[in-house]
Parts: sequence; C-alpha cells; structure tokens
Amino acid sequence: MTNSNDLQEPKSITGRIGAGGKRIVDSIVNLLASLRVHPNILTLIGLLINIFATVLFAKGIFAWAALVVVFAGIFDIVDGEVARRTQRDTKFGAFFDSVIDRYSDLLLLLGLIIWYAKIHRNFYVGLTGLVLIGSVLTSYTRARAESLIPARKVGFLERPERIVLLVIGAVSDRMAAVLWVMAILSNWTVSQRIWYTWRELSALERQQRITS
Repeated sequence: MTNSNDLQEPKSITGRIGAGGKRIVDSIVNLLASLRVHPNILTLIGLLINIFATVLFAKGIFAWAALVVVFAGIFDIVDGEVARRTQRDTKFGAFFDSVIDRYSDLLLLLGLIIWYAKIHRNFYVGLTGLVLIGSVLTSYTRARAESLIPARKVGFLERPERIVLLVIGAVSDRMAAVLWVMAILSNWTVSQRIWYTWRELSALERQQRITS
C-alpha cells in the first residue's frame, strides 16, 4: 500500500520556475565560492554593471538597460550567499553592500534624469528627482528609526520593489507611469515610517514616565 506522504503533488509552473531559478543561483554561488571570490568584489561588479545600465538609461535605451539591471541583480543576490559559504560575512561587508546598493539605485535614477533633461521633459526631470528623494529617505528613515526603536520593517516600497518597478517601466515603455507610482509610494513609505517611529517613541516615553 502506498503511503500518502510519499505522494507528491506536481509543482505549479511558478513553483518549477522558482525551483529552477534557485538551482541556477546555487550553481553560481557554488562556483564562486569554490573559486574563493571575495563577496565585496561581487558587490563592486554589480555596481559597475549598474553604471553601464545608467549610461543606457541616459541614452534612452530603456529595454536594454532593464536587461542589464536584471543581470546586475544576480550579483546582488549571490554576494551575500557567497560571503556565508566562504565564512566572510562580516558587519563591514553588510555595510559595504548596503552603501553600494544605494549608489546603484541613485545612479539608475540619475540616468533617467539625464535622459529627460536631454529631451527637454523638465516635468519628468523633477518627478524622477522626487523618486530619488523618496528612495534616499526610505533607507534613511529605516536606519535612523532602528537606532531609536526595535527594528521592524514598515512600508511596502523597499529596494526590491523599486527595482522591479523600474525594470517593468523600462521593458513595457511605461516609465512615466512607473515614476508616478514610485514617487507616490516611496514618499508614502517615508511618511509611514515617520508616523510609526513617532508612535513607538511616544509609547516608550509614556511608559518611562509611568515607571519613573
């Protein structure tokens, strides 16, 4: 008699794609770890690739820029895992990775600003600038809040979501619409984090007054 636990339901298409992607990433990580490639080098390679994507954005070659951003994302995925596999995961490595990620994000937006300035679309220069401000403050408010209250993710437009939206806008030729979404949601995330930090600090201060 066959045990029902031994029977496995067939995986969905998305599940198979996810499993296949994981196998590919694992193979890349295994290769890089066996070669003892330093994870910080991988982080820098990702930045260099994103600089190339910035140039493409600045020239208005959005579809190719999107593909380059996706390729750069591979290095963003594997550098942390390679650090763990090679026992090189350090606090500085995490800090360095975070800083380089911010550089990559802002450079991509800078490429868009250059393009819109080149074609004299000043409104979208300003809109992209607003997205850039929101991106910086999304990271800053989280880092600053975590220095004051216990760490907790607040808001729903973090870096991965911003990158995905940027790629979608570039591939679909709907960058203007995507910039509107990013400008609104990134700055909304900032306001959520400000409100959440105020609420948590107010509660802590009330608790301290009661116990003192």
